[in-house]
Amino acid sequence: MAQVLHTILTNLLQPDNAVIQQATVQLKEAFKDPQIIPALFDVLRGAQELQIRQFSAVLLRRRLAKQWKSISQDQQQSLKTLVLDTIQREPEHKVRYALAQLIAVILKNEKLENWPEFIKFVLQLSHSNVPDQKQVGLLVLWCSLHVCASHFQPHVADLIGLFRQTLSDLQNGPLLYYTVQSLTSIVPHVVGNDTNLLRSLIPKLLAAIRQLIQINQDQACEAMEVFDTLMEDEVSVIVHYIADTVHFCLEVAANKSLSDEIRVKALSCITFLIKLKSKSIIKQKLLPQILNALFPIMCAEPPAGEMDHEDQEDDDEEIEDKAEVQTPKGYAVQVIDMLALRLPPEKLFKELSPLMEPCLQSSDPYQRKASLMCLAVLSEGCADYICKKHLKSMLNVVCQALSDDCQVVRNAALFALGQFSEHLQPDISNYSDSVLPLLLDYICRVDPSETAHLTKAYYALENFVESLGNKIEPYLPTLMERILTCLRGSDNNRVKELSVSCLGAIANGANELLLPYFPAVMECLKVHLVQTDEKGRPVQIQCIEVLGILARTLGKDSFLPIAEDCCLLGLGLCDRIDDPDLRGCTYTLFGALSEVMKDSISLHLEKMTTLMLLSLKSKEGVVVHYNENRSFLLFDDEADEEDAIIEENEDDEEDPDIEGYSVVNSYMDEKQDACLSLGEIAYNASSSFFPYLDSCFQEVFKHIESPHVNIRKSAYSAVGQFVRSMNLMCQNNPSEANSAALFCLLSHVIPSFLKGIQNDKESAVVMEIIDSFNQILKDIKGHCVRDAKQLEEICTVVKAVLQSKTACQDPEVEDEDEQQAESDCMLIEYAGEVIPLLTTAVGGSTFAPYFAEFLPYLLNKTKHSCTDAEKSFAGGTLAETVVSLGPAVVQFIPQIFPALLSLTKDEDGEVRSNSIFGLGALAEHGGQSMHQYYPKLLSVLSSVISTEENKHVLDNVCGAVSRMVVSYPDGIPIEQVFPVMLRVLPLKEDFEENSTVFKCIVFIYEHFPQQVIGQLKNLANIFAHVLGTKEIKPETEEILIHLLKDMAQRFPQDLNNAILCLPEEASAKLKVAIGSA
Repeated sequence: MAQVLHTILTNLLQPDNAVIQQATVQLKEAFKDPQIIPALFDVLRGAQELQIRQFSAVLLRRRLAKQWKSISQDQQQSLKTLVLDTIQREPEHKVRYALAQLIAVILKNEKLENWPEFIKFVLQLSHSNVPDQKQVGLLVLWCSLHVCASHFQPHVADLIGLFRQTLSDLQNGPLLYYTVQSLTSIVPHVVGNDTNLLRSLIPKLLAAIRQLIQINQDQACEAMEVFDTLMEDEVSVIVHYIADTVHFCLEVAANKSLSDEIRVKALSCITFLIKLKSKSIIKQKLLPQILNALFPIMCAEPPAGEMDHEDQEDDDEEIEDKAEVQTPKGYAVQVIDMLALRLPPEKLFKELSPLMEPCLQSSDPYQRKASLMCLAVLSEGCADYICKKHLKSMLNVVCQALSDDCQVVRNAALFALGQFSEHLQPDISNYSDSVLPLLLDYICRVDPSETAHLTKAYYALENFVESLGNKIEPYLPTLMERILTCLRGSDNNRVKELSVSCLGAIANGANELLLPYFPAVMECLKVHLVQTDEKGRPVQIQCIEVLGILARTLGKDSFLPIAEDCCLLGLGLCDRIDDPDLRGCTYTLFGALSEVMKDSISLHLEKMTTLMLLSLKSKEGVVVHYNENRSFLLFDDEADEEDAIIEENEDDEEDPDIEGYSVVNSYMDEKQDACLSLGEIAYNASSSFFPYLDSCFQEVFKHIESPHVNIRKSAYSAVGQFVRSMNLMCQNNPSEANSAALFCLLSHVIPSFLKGIQNDKESAVVMEIIDSFNQILKDIKGHCVRDAKQLEEICTVVKAVLQSKTACQDPEVEDEDEQQAESDCMLIEYAGEVIPLLTTAVGGSTFAPYFAEFLPYLLNKTKHSCTDAEKSFAGGTLAETVVSLGPAVVQFIPQIFPALLSLTKDEDGEVRSNSIFGLGALAEHGGQSMHQYYPKLLSVLSSVISTEENKHVLDNVCGAVSRMVVSYPDGIPIEQVFPVMLRVLPLKEDFEENSTVFKCIVFIYEHFPQQVIGQLKNLANIFAHVLGTKEIKPETEEILIHLLKDMAQRFPQDLNNAILCLPEEASAKLKVAIGSA
């Protein structure tokens, strides 16, 4: 049979389809013969042709993977002996590799304890003096570890000892490669004391990869994956040698003679280290070395006659994608981005500024570009720091660079301005009068045919206008004229796509100010929404996205008349066009429409949910990459049904033919959009969504384990929305069944949230989880907390975040005054928000013992040496928790009062505002225990009100005084305090305090009416200012109107005299209020 099989395999390798097809049929028939396995072994051992032997080994592996258990023990033993003997005799690497994979599959089925010869074989060859035999031993070990590393866990210490020896053989390149790959496979299975053994390997590992770079750069690049694995699973191992590792990676990254791939890989390792161990980077003073190595890479000129990828004109990729192209130069910028996200801004700017500033003045355009790219990526991670200290100067630099003679520099300036506009809101909008005309003028001067250049200009413009709010109004006619003209007159689809996208940004900024343009906008959009030309698809998709934005921004009354047509349009497009981008945008549109339509969207829910669930279940977009052995399996599709079923159930991660996976981003984005939209629709449609809630929850819940960050974020968000939707169902349709369904959801969701907060390695995901949890707490309150045990669990997780002990945080112990990265502070702020919400949910008296455990941490963050962000967070959290604790706050007054009092003198306005609000809350809820502090508190507030210029702080002073008056009027000289407070009114920024302020005025009127009547002229002006505005809530307006009517009855002459002193418009407003029914 072996000879027949040899002929069949030879024919399968012929370049003739007819011959291959006939041979495939013959091979299928041969596989039915019970002697197929011995025959394949005979071919494997006897064929002269390399490809035939390799083919035989691959077929044997695929066969034995499925049928090992079904062959006799004698045959199994014979095969195990044969395969070990065969690989020793085999001279060719490709066949050895296929044989090593065959051995690995046998081992996976047999287990180590049933094949003692395997260990003996590997150790014997690995310790051989013959280099070739060493390579075979480690090749077999690597392939086996790749397939079934868990089998080797009891032998980890022995393996590490072996690796220590083989890593020392620096002249044997393949041996080094197999050793590092073997180590990479075993690292996730190293536990306990064995971790210490790994640590001593790091110097040898660095030396081995350094040597491997000289021998085979491709293998060295693959070998460097070991650093990722170590950082992912055993970061403590590498931290001991973090300086050596960083120096090695910088050395590789800076070496221009090496390939881009390995240089990028080195930079990637540095980025990962910064992400995980930023505090070690600072403590070991590695930051200057990293920056000094990065800057020459970023400043490098491209080869003669070429341009950097992001500056090329013939490419229409998104500008954000271009900035992240995998070249050393592009990736170096991403390292700066990670430094900005993970390091304290003060420390980063101190080291970076001396490098950037000379480059900004350089005559070399690529040095100027490098500095601008740095400024751009600093804006996300260092946003607060920049806004407080550097925004004006940095913005001036970028705006000046828009006039640079070199297009490369102008491109970088546009990217920087776009990044500033995205991350430095709302502060940057204060410069709209200078920036917006500059951008509009710039766009007018760009040749429409230069679409890549135009894309960058529109990127900056879009991001700038998106958050302008009312400040966009003076520029709206100019912006809309340009956009509508392009949409009506341009023949260039890219220009139209950019124009529509910009229209969406304008809508987000303008909101209802866009209403006068709505008919014209819809007229332009309709043309592209119904078009069928595939070349116009990007414009069509952008139009769908803008429809969703318009639905959210223009208000229900304006959009509801066309909402039904938009539903039908979206559903029809999903039926006709198979495009993940289009489906994703359409799902987002459905979410926006649910906000407008509410329950009336119910007619379409079955079809919408079906579409989105199909998208979530789809495996499209995941591309499997196979090694060379896969090319021998062309006939695999023809396998018999039984084999096909077994094949389908195999674990792909353990398939030796799979080298890796890649994903098509648009399919991942589609899943993200599906999750978010399902959550939004569930909440907005409420009761109508109930029939679909279970199926949607089951599918979305699976995606909280997705490897893709944005999908996990959107899944957690949607799960939270499902719970809130079920709660609305319980409120609108109370029943035991509905209550049971809500508690069932909570029993799954709350534990998964707590697990995610502790274990997810991405801070963005953890912040999303905490935000979703907070939304549930606000809505459902005490029902979120099943019992005292769960309350304890929640508090434990919150404390873990506050103490930087979760998986996404660097747990290294900080110095007491150590500064934090802004992203670290933001995560802690999210966790801090849980404390007052949880207090409200379970009640102040219940939560007081738990709050006592949080209090020392919060008080520690009020110290003068803490950052503004930390003090603001601590003051704000204390203040909000005081309100939530209510009377139970009494026991904490001696600790909280002095801490908040000290913050009233802080240099930062937000810190002062939060502390003053907290002091007022203490006065309101502290009862008699606060009376002794009134003189001191009144003195401090009097000092603040006489010197303070920050409007928000002054608003909070008014709120605090109002709370003091209502809570303990005998402790306040109202005749002195009331006129001073009125001089600050009306409130300028913190309109939430209006409810408290006007409640106080009513209180004084009821108890000390002459104090109010004596200030009636001032009060009339204040009342006229706020009535009929959004500055006060409807219930506050009702209280004011009632007050005015009472005054008109009791003190008609005084009120009439006060009204006569007002301007005509204000006077008329009060007269209407008094006369209203």
